[in-house]
Amino acid sequence: MAVATQSLEELSINSIRFLAIDAVEKAKSGHPGLPMGAAPMAFVLWDRFMRFNPKNPKWFNRDRFILSAGHGSMLQYALLYLFGYDSVTIEDIKQFRQWESKTPGHPENFMTAGVEVTTGPLGQGIANGVGFAIAEAHLAAKYNKPDANIVDHYTYVILGDGCNMEGVSGEACSFAGHLGLGKLIALYDDNHISIDGSTDVAFTEDVSKRFEAYGWHVQHVENGNTDLDAIAKAIEAAKAVTDKPSFIKVTTTIGYGSPNKANTAGVHGAALGTDEVALTRKNLGWEYEPFVVPQDVLNHTHKAVERGAGYESEWNKAFADYKAKYPQEAAEFERYLSGKLPDGWDKVLPTYTPEDKGLPTRKHSETCLNKLSAVLPELIGGSADLTHSNLTELKGKGDFQKGQYQNPNIHYGVREHGMGAIVNGIALHGSGLIPYGATFLIFTDYMRAPIRLSALSQAGGIWVMTHDSIGQGEDGPTHQPIETLASLRAIPKLTVLRPADGTETSGAYKVAIERAKANAPTLLALTRQNVPNLAGTSIEGVAKGGYIVVDSDGTPDIILIGTGSELSLAVTAAEKLTAEGKKVRVVSLPAWDLFDAQDAAYKESVLPKAVTKRLSVEAASSFGWHKYVGSEGATVSIDTFGASAPGNVVLEKFGFSVDNVLAKAKELLG
Repeated sequence: MAVATQSLEELSINSIRFLAIDAVEKAKSGHPGLPMGAAPMAFVLWDRFMRFNPKNPKWFNRDRFILSAGHGSMLQYALLYLFGYDSVTIEDIKQFRQWESKTPGHPENFMTAGVEVTTGPLGQGIANGVGFAIAEAHLAAKYNKPDANIVDHYTYVILGDGCNMEGVSGEACSFAGHLGLGKLIALYDDNHISIDGSTDVAFTEDVSKRFEAYGWHVQHVENGNTDLDAIAKAIEAAKAVTDKPSFIKVTTTIGYGSPNKANTAGVHGAALGTDEVALTRKNLGWEYEPFVVPQDVLNHTHKAVERGAGYESEWNKAFADYKAKYPQEAAEFERYLSGKLPDGWDKVLPTYTPEDKGLPTRKHSETCLNKLSAVLPELIGGSADLTHSNLTELKGKGDFQKGQYQNPNIHYGVREHGMGAIVNGIALHGSGLIPYGATFLIFTDYMRAPIRLSALSQAGGIWVMTHDSIGQGEDGPTHQPIETLASLRAIPKLTVLRPADGTETSGAYKVAIERAKANAPTLLALTRQNVPNLAGTSIEGVAKGGYIVVDSDGTPDIILIGTGSELSLAVTAAEKLTAEGKKVRVVSLPAWDLFDAQDAAYKESVLPKAVTKRLSVEAASSFGWHKYVGSEGATVSIDTFGASAPGNVVLEKFGFSVDNVLAKAKELLG
């Protein structure tokens, strides 16, 4: 076909295709096939339906777009460039996949304005989208009035075959169907190709029937390559369905336009090659040089800038009217969006003395959550079918269910992986909500991807993990974490807190809430068993990650270091050693990364280099403790799997007793 015969929409769609082709070709790395096939549905969505402001990518009431099939990232970068976002220039597109580029290999929300979430691991994006839709539904139910809709936007997701194969998408989409999230619309790029070739080798189920069974509204666009009106009608129909999420299967050809590589795995994850690029240009009638977009296309797509300014202006006026009529609700809503915490919010966190009854730290966590919810209504979350074990219910607040979206207690069901990605979506929605998700610590193995992504993508959620050691007891080694703490501590920018008693649990929540507002995740590891309240613990000490709980007169002979439920063993052992004339310091180290971030002088004041006799006590792997105990120190730890028995018996049998800590300390002291 000749260029002159192409409509403006065809030119625009081919602009997306060739920006992707040229960028991948220049980088000699990337995935051109998806952008080439999905360009029509993406263009129709952005051009005809989505409400956004390119000059203010964070405008609150924008429609959200998530490219769950993140390997096709050039689709999103091309859209951002064409529709007038300043974050992606043509030079950025030329730097696709290069060092410090704003166009990395997979979309990164912290790198590129207009990218809502970090996608790459398949299925995470659509699950994040469920979180976005939950956040929108919750805020709309809380703040909209019969005469004022200040929260009213859609979440659109493009997902692929790989996303639909991943289990996380099934967990999250099943939950979305149960909740009836009508503002969630997913477009499935049904191209039948994955890295191994035709999906027939591994994936032959009827995906549409699966989504019908989930409770979604399902449609099929049979020709997603050229039938733009069918795509538009499907989106219109999806928007008209308000009581179900919508799934639109759009059948496309991966690598559309490539004469020799279309509909093959060869166009999925590799550049077309010089010769095939030339043939594709000829086949699609594209007579422009690499990275050149026709001015008529830019004139058309840049109209989104004026439209977006208008959308935001209309919303600002509507919000001003809302503020005049409903000042209290508006003030709270504005505080959410500002990311600020109310003055004195942390004063509700309790402290304890040794005279107070010893309780599990999971019980202290329940107290903290409920006291915080009274002053922080932005708290929203729940457990993966373990509410009454994790103790995460906000009492009297009601359950988040279809038709009851204003309530903050979310029952995720047995869906740890989906829960994790949904929590990230709520956190990244940009509305100031503080989400939390809970399960047993061992089951973080089921949700490692979203926990890692929470740290990578700066998602300020709180992971509430209980039953944190072999002290869990009778359920046995499948439920008893050993290496879990070490592996979680290894995740960059994730703060792992293992509080020792009630006061430290309050300190952990103070850290977690402040980090959530700073767009950073925190994981709390909490006990099932009772722990005593200790005299030397403090909220302020927890914020430093490590601090002195018990000290000696003069330079100590030995330092005992404990976390969580084992800190009390160290304290009692220290009392006995002191009675025998030894100088003993006890250090609580609830958050390694926070302690490591302190200045050298503070760290030296807590763990002086001159004191080489050090003993750590933690009912978990010894891995990583060498950094704190040094070459002359030792650990009371566990480097094998646990056993099934009452928790106190298991702890005793594996050496977590005052007598064993004393024996190890005396061995070090010689």
